[in-house]
Amino acid sequence: MSDTAEGLSVLEKHISKIRTPQKTDKVYKDECVFSFDTPDHATGLYVCLNTFLGFGRDHVERHHRKTGNAVFLHLKRDRIEKEEPQPEGPERKVTKLAIGIEGGFEPDKKNVEIKESYAVVVLPSFLTIPYPCDQLPPQVVNSVQAILQADSATKLAELEAMNQTWDGEIRMVSKHAATLLQLDNGKKIPPSGWKCEKCDLDNNLWLNLTDGSILCGRKFYDGTGGNEHALQYYRERGYPLAVKLGTITKEGKGDVYSYDEDDMVDDPNLIAHLAHFGINIQALEKTDKSMAELEVDLNQRYGEWAAMQESASQLKPVYGPGYTGINNMGNSCYLNSVVQVMFSIPDFINKYYQGANHIFEAAATDPTSDFTCQMAKLSCGLLSGKYSIPPPEGVEKKVIPPISPHMFKNLVGKGHPEFSTKNQQDAYEFFLHILQLVQKNSRGSSNPTDCFKLQLEDKIECGASGKVKYTHRTEYCLSVFVPLAAAVNQEEVVAFETKKASGQKIEPGDFVRPHIPFSACLDAIKLEERIDQFYSSAISNKTFAKRTTRLSTFPDFLLIHLKKFMLREDWTQMKLDVSVDMPETLDLSSLKGTGLQPGEELLPELTAPVPAPELDPTILNVLLEQGYPLEAAKKAVYFTKGAGVEQAAIWAMEHITDPDFSEPFIPPGTESAPKSEFIADPESIAMLSSMGFTEAQAIKALKATNNNLERAGDWIFSHAAELDQEDQPMETAASNTTEESFRNGNPVYRLVGFITHMGPSSSVGHYVCHILKEDRWTIFNDEKVAISENPPKNLGYLYLYQRI
Repeated sequence: MSDTAEGLSVLEKHISKIRTPQKTDKVYKDECVFSFDTPDHATGLYVCLNTFLGFGRDHVERHHRKTGNAVFLHLKRDRIEKEEPQPEGPERKVTKLAIGIEGGFEPDKKNVEIKESYAVVVLPSFLTIPYPCDQLPPQVVNSVQAILQADSATKLAELEAMNQTWDGEIRMVSKHAATLLQLDNGKKIPPSGWKCEKCDLDNNLWLNLTDGSILCGRKFYDGTGGNEHALQYYRERGYPLAVKLGTITKEGKGDVYSYDEDDMVDDPNLIAHLAHFGINIQALEKTDKSMAELEVDLNQRYGEWAAMQESASQLKPVYGPGYTGINNMGNSCYLNSVVQVMFSIPDFINKYYQGANHIFEAAATDPTSDFTCQMAKLSCGLLSGKYSIPPPEGVEKKVIPPISPHMFKNLVGKGHPEFSTKNQQDAYEFFLHILQLVQKNSRGSSNPTDCFKLQLEDKIECGASGKVKYTHRTEYCLSVFVPLAAAVNQEEVVAFETKKASGQKIEPGDFVRPHIPFSACLDAIKLEERIDQFYSSAISNKTFAKRTTRLSTFPDFLLIHLKKFMLREDWTQMKLDVSVDMPETLDLSSLKGTGLQPGEELLPELTAPVPAPELDPTILNVLLEQGYPLEAAKKAVYFTKGAGVEQAAIWAMEHITDPDFSEPFIPPGTESAPKSEFIADPESIAMLSSMGFTEAQAIKALKATNNNLERAGDWIFSHAAELDQEDQPMETAASNTTEESFRNGNPVYRLVGFITHMGPSSSVGHYVCHILKEDRWTIFNDEKVAISENPPKNLGYLYLYQRI
C-alpha cells in the first residue's frame, strides 16, 4: 500500500476530530508555539486540524501524545535569494535618523523567490498525503482551505496593535468636533499623576475637552469601573466631549466619547483640543512622523548612530549557541536588546532554558498564553544555536528568516497601554515590566529576578534633635542621576553650544558632548537631601531633616539606569546627549549602608495622630484648576510653605516625574502615625466577588493594596496561598517583613553588558546591546550578531554589572 493510500485509510479514524476554523478561532500557521520553527525551516510547520496550533517537528509528537489529535496540515516554504548587481552612481546620502524611510538608513533589500507546498500528515507514523488530493474527505478539505485562507494569529495581533479604533469599529466624526467650546480658564494638564477630581480614583479617567476636568468613568465601563462622575458632570454642565486619559497616542488619536451623541466618536481636531490644555501631542509623534523630518545635523547624530552600531568597523559575524539575532518586528529593538541581556544571566538560563522540557510538558492547553512557556521558547530560540547558522553561499541560496518573537511580544504587551502598540518604547521601563511578569509567574518556584533584588537604606536625621530613623525599601534597579555640571570638558561644551546658538556654521568634527566621570554620578547618590516641613516626633513639631540613601545589600547582578530622559514643561521629552565614563570594574564600598551607629539615637515612635497641616485653600484650588492631582497639589503647597501660586506651581513642575507625585500626601515624619481601621470599598468587594472570590478574600486583597481594585486583582493571583490564611498580628507581620531574603556579597562588580539608545527621545530611534560573552564583547543589533571591536561603553543607557 502506498503512503498516500495508507494515510487516507488511517485518516478515516480521525474524521470526528477534524474542525474547520471559525471567525473566533486563531490559526497559528506562521510559527511553532513552542519554538521558532516556521514553514521556512527544513522540517516545515505542522498545523493541527483540531486546535489550529502550529508545531515544529520537535514538538508535534508531544501535542499528539497529550491530545490524541493526529491530523495536521504540513506547510513548507522555500525562500530562494538571488544576488542583485550593486547600483551604479554615488553612494546614497542618509539625511534622516530613521530606518526604512525616504532619506533614512536603508535595510538590506533582497530579491527573494518563494515556493510553497502543502500536505496532510497523519501521526504517529507521519503518513503523508499531498495536498490537493481528490481523495481527501470533505471535512479535511474544508479545514485545510479555511486554514490557508485565514489570517494568521500573528497578522491579527499586528492589526490589533495598529488599530486605534474603539472595538475595531469605524467611528463617526462628532458633530461637536468643529465647534467645540473650550474655556479659557488657564488650566494645564500634567503628563502623569492624574486622579478623579471628585473621588481620587486613579484609573478609568476622562478629560473633559471643554474645561479640562478629569473625572472617572461609568461603573464597570471598561472592566476597571468608576463612580460615573464624568457622566454626572455632563448632566450638570452639558460639556459634550471627553477623551480617556491613557489612550492618547502619539498620532493625536484617543478614545473620545460624546455624551450628547452617546457613542464613541472621532475628533479630527483632538490635537488642537488637547493643546488648549498644554498637551503637546505633535512633539510626541511616532517615529515615521516625527523622525521623518529630523535632519542628521551635519552628521552629528549619524556619528552617534555609527559609533553605537560600530558601523565604521568591519565586524565579524558570529554564530552558534548564544549568538542568535532577532528580527526587528517594527520598532521592537527595545525588546530585542532587553531579552538578549536577560538571557545572558545564569538565573534566567537555568529556569527557562535548562528547564524548558519540563515547562513544555506542563504547558497549558493554549501555550501561546502561558508566559513561562513563551519565556522558555524564547530562551531556546536564543541559546540553542538552532537558529544561528552562517548564511548560505552562491548566486541562488535558500535563506531562513531570523527569529521573530511575535507571540512573546503580544503576550507580554497584552493589556498594557504602551507595550501593546507598535510604537518604540523605553527599554528601562520594558525591563522592569518583564521582571514584574517573571515575579508574577514564579509563584512556588525559583524566581530569577532575585539576582537583581537589592535593598536600599534611607537614613533620616532630624535637624532639630539629631535623632535618626532608618527605613528600607526593595528595588530591582539602581537609577542614577547624571550631573551635567560635573563634565570635565565644560569649556569645550560651552564653546560649542555658544557657536551653535549664534548660528555659525558647524562642521561635523565640531560636535562636542559633555564627558562625565561615573564617580560624579555616585557622588550624586551620596549627597544629603534636605527635607523641609519634617514633623519630628522628638520635638513634636515641624523642622527640617536630612536624608541619605545607601545600599544595604549587593545583589548578584546590579542593573544601573542612567537617567538620560527628561520631560519638559510642554510634554516633550528630551534626552541628555552625554558621555559617561563607565568603569570596567565598579567598587561600591562607599555606598554600603551602615544601619544604626554607636552614639545615634532613634526617633521615638509617634504615639498619637499628628494634626493635619493647614494648607492655603486658595493656592490649592488654583493648582487643581491647572490640572494637578489633589495629592500633588497638597505637596506643592506644603513644601513651599504656602508662599504663593507661582512657587507651588514651580515645585509641582520640578517634581512631576517623581514616582510618588500623585500618591497620598503624608507629611514627612508622620509615616508611622497610627492609621484608622481599614474599611474595604463595597463596590470593589462586589467586583471581586463577581469574579468568584469570597468576601473575606476580596477584603484581604483590598487591604493589602489600599483599596486599589486593579492592584487587588493582581495581588490575589500572586498570593493564592495566603488568601485563606488568617491575618497575622502586626508584630509577626512586621518581623516577616524584615526577614525578606536578599542575596548579598562583595560590593565589587565588573561590567558584563549594556544597552545603548540612539535618538532624541525614548519613543524614537534605535536600541543596540553589547554583552561580554566568552571574555569578548559581542554586539547584538537586531538580527545582526558580531564580535565587537569598539564597544561604546560611554554612551550606554542601561548597564549590567556582575558581582565579582
